[in-house]
Amino acid sequence: MAQCEMCGEDKSSLTTTKVEGAELDLCDDCSDFGTEVKTQSSSSASTKYSTSSSKSDSSSGSSGGSSGGGGSKRRRRDMFDQMDEIASDYDTRIRQARESENLNQAELANELNEKASLIRKLERGDTLPSDNIKQKLERRLGISLSEGSGDDDANWESDSSMNQTLGDVVKRKD
Repeated sequence: MAQCEMCGEDKSSLTTTKVEGAELDLCDDCSDFGTEVKTQSSSSASTKYSTSSSKSDSSSGSSGGSSGGGGSKRRRRDMFDQMDEIASDYDTRIRQARESENLNQAELANELNEKASLIRKLERGDTLPSDNIKQKLERRLGISLSEGSGDDDANWESDSSMNQTLGDVVKRKD
């Protein structure tokens, strides 16, 4: 069964639908949020999401590249899997490390070849550091601005006995 890219439901058939410029494989319920994309059976066999194993399936009409994969239980990888999360207390980590080295904001900015206003915004928590700035700060101050080791994901995936929903946790004010 294929998985709807919007709601995550496992459905036997999906429709390729364009939603705000993105082409998604959606179930019948979610396909109302966009317009159906008509597939051409005689044009190119390769699409953005197709694999070499699904090229032979593309001439049979509307069987898209994502439905020909067959029974894989593996989670689809995306760009966010390789990204480190910025720590929620990155602002205090930067300020404390700077103060422990007896630097003011202007001096640190000068050493990093950045503007002092950027350091002020980072320490106030007004802006997130870009990857480049994050690396400079970590290297210069000897700190880590990344969130833990990712154990939170393992806890969510491994605890299958927990069947709570948001409605079980939230207290409504009526």
